[in-house]
Amino acid sequence: MSKRAVVLLNMGGPDSLEAIRPFLYNLFSDHDIIQIPRLIQKPIAFLISYIRAKKTRYYYDIMGGKSPQKEQTAAQKETLQEALGDDFVVSIAMRYWHPFTAEAIKELEKQDIKDIALLPLYTHYSSTTTGSSFKEFYRLLKASKLKDKRVYEIKSYHNHPLFIQAWVEQIKPMADEKDFFVFSAHSLPEKIIKKGDPYKDQVEESVFNIMKSFKNDYIISYQSKVGPVKWLEPATQNILPDLVKKHKNILMIPISFVSEHSETLYEMDYLYKNMVLELNGSFKRVPTLQTNPTYIKLLKELSLNS
Repeated sequence: MSKRAVVLLNMGGPDSLEAIRPFLYNLFSDHDIIQIPRLIQKPIAFLISYIRAKKTRYYYDIMGGKSPQKEQTAAQKETLQEALGDDFVVSIAMRYWHPFTAEAIKELEKQDIKDIALLPLYTHYSSTTTGSSFKEFYRLLKASKLKDKRVYEIKSYHNHPLFIQAWVEQIKPMADEKDFFVFSAHSLPEKIIKKGDPYKDQVEESVFNIMKSFKNDYIISYQSKVGPVKWLEPATQNILPDLVKKHKNILMIPISFVSEHSETLYEMDYLYKNMVLELNGSFKRVPTLQTNPTYIKLLKELSLNS
């Protein structure tokens, strides 16, 4: 019996210290992220990855030597597969490290597939994340045995009631009325937003809907800037000193992340936490959604209805 394939799209992360440099090379080779002339893209990517690898290794040493994203995405896959049942086959396609998109397609070629649903684990659409993963999938699909299969795109679900509910469930057990909420999202170059990328608007819409369940003061900020160009503001690390002076109790919410990675385990749990504690503030961080039952229910609904 033919099955629908549900392909979970995500960034991927180094699964060892040795994987850091090639992961960075793959990341900076992506023209959707680093928009420089294609002729020099790969040489520049090689140089950047060589320079950044040593500094980045320090992050991963603190994190235990690798990113847990692969294992956590695998747990999401298994939980979703169980929820969907035997009429579906759930696969993982990472953009910059194993299991790559090519690996996912190769595995799906062994199955009796009737159609394919692309389901991003990037919760807010951007041409640099979901858009890039879609392009990579279609590029490789053209040369595969599945090239004639119908493909359904799930572009974003930032305002879906189940997504909002999942985040409310994550936040409530950790929140106190005295906490100041910092919704920290991965940043993007401003020029990408000015071209019409909906990422910033979608993040703001998610937060607006989440905050209907809370009375706390809050702010949206952005992290993980790379390079000299102007990125979205305010930057999380820049706003924390003044926030701690005024509010003291910081609750950080990783609104654009559904699994743990360097942005949460190093930047939030180490860098930002230490900044707050050094200023005699209080710091708590809400876990990413991972296999939150409501989030898995959302992924199931999207898979069924695409």
